[in-house]
Amino acid sequence: MDGHNDPDLIKFGDSCRSDIIVLLKNRIGRQELFHSHSFILKSKSTYFADRLSDPSSQTCIEIECSEVNYNHHLKLLKCLYLPADSLSDSFDSVRSALGVLQVAADLHCESVVHSCVQYLEAVPWEESEEDEILDVVSRLGPIAMPILARIQPVDLVGTKSVFISAIRFATSIDGPSPPFGDELRTSAQEQVEYMLGDDADMPLVTADNEVQLETITGLSKTFSSFERELSLIFESGMCKFTECKILQSLSDLEWMCNVLLKMGLMNDFVSKWIDISETILRVVEDENLKCMWGLKLKLVEVTSKVLDAVGYGNVILPAPHRVQLIKSWLPFIRKLKPILDLMGDKDAEFPYKMDEDMCQSIEGAMVSLVSALPSDDQADILADWMNAEQLRYPDLSEAFEVWCFRTKSAKRRLVGGLMDKVDSTTVSL
Repeated sequence: MDGHNDPDLIKFGDSCRSDIIVLLKNRIGRQELFHSHSFILKSKSTYFADRLSDPSSQTCIEIECSEVNYNHHLKLLKCLYLPADSLSDSFDSVRSALGVLQVAADLHCESVVHSCVQYLEAVPWEESEEDEILDVVSRLGPIAMPILARIQPVDLVGTKSVFISAIRFATSIDGPSPPFGDELRTSAQEQVEYMLGDDADMPLVTADNEVQLETITGLSKTFSSFERELSLIFESGMCKFTECKILQSLSDLEWMCNVLLKMGLMNDFVSKWIDISETILRVVEDENLKCMWGLKLKLVEVTSKVLDAVGYGNVILPAPHRVQLIKSWLPFIRKLKPILDLMGDKDAEFPYKMDEDMCQSIEGAMVSLVSALPSDDQADILADWMNAEQLRYPDLSEAFEVWCFRTKSAKRRLVGGLMDKVDSTTVSL
């Protein structure tokens, strides 16, 4: 091969063997001349091939470019002189490869386009870069499919498989956590919640029998872990290790609440929580645990989700179970809040406080719960509430007003019904 046309001997900017000039310029006056070689330009770009095949073509090809993509044009010219197998290695960032890709597509440089796509498909992207990548590659047609394959929606079978695996890992169904397992398990929990966000396909996944079975199995395992830690505390007392373990179990249960609510499976959680409430309270109200404020606050946080689910009709329970739920937790919450408030007033850095949103949620759920009970059960709960020393929280006065109104209305209906019977009897006589 003639040395003048041997690509291995020709370097970018080699003025000795150059037979063409490429002029890059932009609207603000910046322009540079680059000594180039027509046989390389024609072999690597149909744009240059068309320009150079024109009989009226000059020895200088002008290319207009913006200030933003000026450096990308320069990078492309250098890429035309590289061997095909080293093109991908020449990129050092997603942004650079993306910029060169746009220019290469405009100038019909097929080998460079392929190398840019290969690079972008293989390297990680920042979230901020993804929309820009999609905007660019969506205009490229089939050649961009390797990139689009990374982010195209997964079919329902694939989504279901990932979701089940995440549930298993998040609840440690497959056994003890490996090294760094707690961190990874927490990440899995976060991703499960994220997957359950607004997504048109997820209801189809969560309605699947296998998915629901795995979720309920995970719930059972999580409750078993919590009850095991609770029994250890009851038998041997609280230490730092057991406190951390039971708080972790409660955090897992709180996470299960969020998941089950979105999947429409909260009934299983609520029923189990009511079943073990008396046992929980017997343990945590023991004299030896009177200062375990973190544990007690976490219990209230989980209970608030149960109260909310039942109080607003997301979980339908028979009246005796709703009564049991209120009678178990109302006295505990009523006693705990003023203690935590007092300790918080004494020490601004006291970490265990019932935040305002949770307090309002509990109070609203309690009012709804009480108002939906049979009148005699309402009267029993309200009498106990008014006889207590602490009336400030939760405030059940709204439920009391509803009860009073309904009681009077019921009496009027009863008296009205009796009078109607008397009048009908008189007329018949």
